[in-house]
Amino acid sequence: MKWFARQKRADIWDEAIETPLGDIEAAARIRAICDAAAQSAAGCARSDKGDSARYERAAKVAMEIAMKISDGLMRDDAVHRIVNLCMTANDLKTARILFRAIHTSWIREVAQRDHPALVQ
Repeated sequence: MKWFARQKRADIWDEAIETPLGDIEAAARIRAICDAAAQSAAGCARSDKGDSARYERAAKVAMEIAMKISDGLMRDDAVHRIVNLCMTANDLKTARILFRAIHTSWIREVAQRDHPALVQ
C-alpha cells in the first residue's frame, strides 16, 4: 500500500541550484536554510543523532553558499545567521571560526552581544 508510505521530507538545503545565485538570492537562501534548520540545531544540542545530521548538512550548504557572496555586508550578515545556527546547536568551534570571518564592525558587535562565548 503505497498510499500510506511516508515520504522523506525534502529539505531546502538538499534542493539543487540550477542557476548561479546573485548576492540577494544567496542571502535569502541562507536565511531560509537557517530558519528551517533551527529546530534541528536545537535537537543537535540535545544530542539527537538524526537532528545532528540534518544540522550539519544545513550548515555545510549555508557555508558553501556564503562563500560565493561577493558583497561584504551581505556576506557578513549571512555568516552571522550561520553563527546563530551554530550557537543554537552548541557547535562553539565552528561558530568561533565563522565569527572571525565577520569583518563588519557592527555585525561583530551584535554577534558578541548575543553570544559572549565567541570572544573567549
